[in-house]
Amino acid sequence: LTIRELKKKSSKENKQEALAPSEQTSTMKRLFGFEKEDISSWHRLVCLLNRPTDPASLGIFRFLFGMMMALDITQERGLSHLDYKYLDGAPVCRFPLFNFLKPLPMDWMFFVYFVMFLGAVGIMLGCFYRLACLMFISTYWYVFFLDKTTWNNHSYLYGLIGFQLTLMDANRYWSLDGLRNSRKRNAHVPLWNYTMLRTQIFIVYFIAGVKKLDADWVEGYSMKYLVHHWLFDPFKLILPVELINLMVVHGGGLILDLTAGYLLFFDATRPVAFFFVSYFHCMNSQLFSIGMFSYTMLATSPLFCYPDWPRRFFGRFPEFLQPILPFVSPAPIPSSSCVYPKPPSGFKHKFRAIFTILYIMEQFFLPYSHFLTQGYNNWTNGLYGYSWDMMVHARSHQHVKITYRDGVTGEMGYLNPGVFTQSRRWKDHGDMLKQYATCLSENLPRFKISEPEIYFDIWVSINDRFQQRIFDPRVDLVKADWSPFRPNSWLMPLLVDLSPWRTKFEEIEGSLDNQTEVVFIADFPGLYLENFVSEDLGNTSVQVLEGLVNVEIVDEKKNYSLQPGEKMQIPAGAYHKVYTVSEGPSCYMYIYVNTTEAELQRNFTKLSELQEKVRNGTETEPLPLELQPLITGLDNLDSDHSVIDPVVRLFLKRQKRMQEVKKRREASMVERFQRFASKKYYSIRRGFLMTAIALRNLAVGLPPLEQLTREVAYANMKEPETENDQDERLNDEVGHGEL
Repeated sequence: LTIRELKKKSSKENKQEALAPSEQTSTMKRLFGFEKEDISSWHRLVCLLNRPTDPASLGIFRFLFGMMMALDITQERGLSHLDYKYLDGAPVCRFPLFNFLKPLPMDWMFFVYFVMFLGAVGIMLGCFYRLACLMFISTYWYVFFLDKTTWNNHSYLYGLIGFQLTLMDANRYWSLDGLRNSRKRNAHVPLWNYTMLRTQIFIVYFIAGVKKLDADWVEGYSMKYLVHHWLFDPFKLILPVELINLMVVHGGGLILDLTAGYLLFFDATRPVAFFFVSYFHCMNSQLFSIGMFSYTMLATSPLFCYPDWPRRFFGRFPEFLQPILPFVSPAPIPSSSCVYPKPPSGFKHKFRAIFTILYIMEQFFLPYSHFLTQGYNNWTNGLYGYSWDMMVHARSHQHVKITYRDGVTGEMGYLNPGVFTQSRRWKDHGDMLKQYATCLSENLPRFKISEPEIYFDIWVSINDRFQQRIFDPRVDLVKADWSPFRPNSWLMPLLVDLSPWRTKFEEIEGSLDNQTEVVFIADFPGLYLENFVSEDLGNTSVQVLEGLVNVEIVDEKKNYSLQPGEKMQIPAGAYHKVYTVSEGPSCYMYIYVNTTEAELQRNFTKLSELQEKVRNGTETEPLPLELQPLITGLDNLDSDHSVIDPVVRLFLKRQKRMQEVKKRREASMVERFQRFASKKYYSIRRGFLMTAIALRNLAVGLPPLEQLTREVAYANMKEPETENDQDERLNDEVGHGEL
């Protein structure tokens, strides 16, 4: 044989030998990455979980997660507005998980956030990795437990991932620790590192999907308002709004959450999953104000790829870039964290396998552990924030009343809802309401109210149901009992039996004109709703839908009995009470027209028509002085502004605001990016400057007050356009608030 033929034969034999193991690979190995024998005994399972695995994908995720958290700390965690968040020294009601938890003095809180930020950067760079993880999670969980009003599922997820990374060897690839220590550089990591992270993300998707099997979600009530967002405009070209709400918003969200974890796991379906998951998270980044969550979830998707994907990906870059890119070669080196064929598994390998299994079991259990934390139950069950029931419930508040009673004199009075706190979330959670009542009872004696009793009357609608009470208004919550392990006796049940009325609501609302509004109310037997009809609502009536009610007009001292279908006019500018006198709950609706707003809209229409006539020359009569701004505008007036008609002033301000909104909506992508970048720059800038001031204060003490004032003013500097926008903000453009 010639040398060429010998080479061909050798190459063919080598190829056949290389293909032989592949042909023997089982279906289970191809699908799941391990054989049945690998889980046939405890020893084999330990070896599987500690199997040496390429560290590349884990290292890239570590870098991305650390970067996301560094950005998150300045934004959603609140570094840029920390002094406004904690209001050092002010009498503020706070809502920690444990009542003994208190925020530190302001300068020290900035130090806590600084340590958290350094930890996030250390995780990103893989620099003093284990210490950086401890710095991040210790301060993160302290801040997390300090304020329940900011709890949500993704904030909880960040803490879980930070905790997991603390236990992992994620600094074995593309890290500064690897440059300093050759034993860590490009070393294997055990498989359980990937198993734990992948399972955590699978749980986030899958349990969120299971929670969406709730009837309200399936029937399209939970996120009904989303369909009006501009992101769904393309769907409106082929589908009616009702079907977009039911099939795209709710049906699409349900299917994606239920299937995303499975689709990401398998090779054949992973490209499809990448497309839909990426599209889903990009939409969420525009639909909701959820900080870095969408981008963090995008960063988790590559974890489901083969662990060596970064080597193949970065290997395609030009050679001159290789020194600054992650390793593409050589192969990973052995690590003591893994179990290899010859050395037997040790105690630490067994312990890590046990911990991985217990952690995964605990994460599957927690979303359904509400029978333990019963004290936190409300219409959304459990200790909110770890159940992955994301966006399942939409709430609206119609009526909030806080009544106090002096325990010594018996004097009654009312408090402004939200006094002594910046949060509005206490209205929905029994545990926070108890904390709020306790805080109010501690602050009111400063206003000569002794031994105060506090009563809350809060009306909430969940997923387009009737507005109904969530707490018993007859219970003094200062003295009310509360335990995290017992149900709240003063929590009113959700009237789920009345849910079918929602279909009727749509029919009623569809029969009304654009100026008429309606509010649907349900109440419990023996209770009454005390309400005040504003003089702006000059045409208000109440109509009974179910049950029996008595309506008392307080000033007239008259009572009227109403049965289902009966209706009566309610006088404006006066109080009235609606008593439920039937054996079961009563249902009724307020139908009203904001006559003041309707008149204002008519005036706006007339002014708009007059302005158009002046501009096109069809109006020949000279305008009176108070209407001159229709031509000249407010900015060009030299005379006293007091001669301007108030309606004209409001009309012109509204026009200016609408022009600004239109300009923003029609802005180019470059302009939008510049506006976004500028906003983020000034926000992050303030956070770092205030942190520098706080660290200086801790190091050398407070400077003179004049210097400190100048420094804070410099940190507060904003973009000129932003300041103008704030000056021109109009309350009348906000829309209806709580009545």
